Amino acid sequence: MMGHENHSFTSDFILLGLFSSSQSSLVFISFIFIIFIMTITENTIMILLILRDSRIHTPMYFLLSHLSFMDILHISNIVPKMVTDFLSGSRTISFAGCGFQIFLSLTLLGGECLVLAAMSYDHYVAICHPLHYPILMNDYVRILMARGSWIVGTVNFIVHTAYALQLPFCGPRAIDHFFCELPAMLKLSCVDTTLYERGVYVSGLIFLLVPSSLILASYVQILLTVLQMKSSEARKKSFSTCCFHMIVVTMYYGPFIFTYMRPKSYHTPGQDKYLAIFYTILTPTLNPIIYSFRNKDVLKAMKNMLKVTFSIKDSNRNA
Repeated sequence: MMGHENHSFTSDFILLGLFSSSQSSLVFISFIFIIFIMTITENTIMILLILRDSRIHTPMYFLLSHLSFMDILHISNIVPKMVTDFLSGSRTISFAGCGFQIFLSLTLLGGECLVLAAMSYDHYVAICHPLHYPILMNDYVRILMARGSWIVGTVNFIVHTAYALQLPFCGPRAIDHFFCELPAMLKLSCVDTTLYERGVYVSGLIFLLVPSSLILASYVQILLTVLQMKSSEARKKSFSTCCFHMIVVTMYYGPFIFTYMRPKSYHTPGQDKYLAIFYTILTPTLNPIIYSFRNKDVLKAMKNMLKVTFSIKDSNRNA
C-alpha cells in the first residue's frame, strides 16, 4: 500500500483526450478553441459592462458577474491544456497539475450551481414579489449569496480533492477523459472507493439536486405569475426569458447530475466525456448570451461603452 501511495505522488497521469490525432479531429479541436475565445470575450465584456454602467448595478447582474468570472476560470482550466495536448501530441499531466485541475473544476462547478440558484431566486422575487424586491434582495443579501457560493464550494471540494489524491493508483495511469475529472480518476484507484463515492453522492445532493429543485420551484412560480399578467406582450417576453433560462439550467445540471450521481460501475468513458462538454464548454458560452445580451439594458450599456471608446480614440487622433 505504501508503495502505491508513493507512486501516486511521483508519477504523471495521461489524459487520453476527446479526439484522436487525425485531420478530421483538427476541425473539431479548432471549433472548440473558437468557442473558448468566444467564451472568454463574451464573459469579459459582460464583467466590464457591469462594472462600468451604473444602470445595471442590480443584484441580478452582480450575481451574473460572478457567474461570468467562474465561467472564464472554468473553461480556461480545461480547454488550453486540451488544445495544447492535441497539437503537441504530449498528453501527460503532472500529479500536482491534475490535483489543481480537479480542485478548480469542482469548486467552480459547485459555485456555479449555487450562483444559478441565487439568480433564479432573484428572478422569482423580481417577478412574483416586486414590491418587496429592495428588501429581499438588498446589498447584504446579494453579497452573502455571492460569497457563500465561493466559500461553500471551495471548502467542500478541498476535502474531496485532498481525499481523492491520497488514493493509491495502480496500473496504467491513463485517464480516459479530456481533463482530470473525479469519476474518471476513481476508476484508476486500486482500492475500494465505495465509501468515498457515497460522500460524492451526498455532495451531489447538496450542490445539484437541492439547487436544481429550488430553481425548478422558482420558475414554476414565475410562470404561474406570468400567466396572470394582463399585458400579452409582457407575458410573452417573460415566458420567453424563462424558457431560455430553463434550457441553460437543464444543459448544465442535467449532464452534471448524470455524471456525478451515478455509481462508478455505471460510467462509460465516451458517455462521460461528451456529457462533460455541456457543463464545461457549452454553457459558459451560452450564459452571457441567454442571461444578458438579449436584454435591452445590457445592449444600451454596450452601445454606450462603444461610444465612449470611439470618442476617446477620435480625441486622441485629433490631438
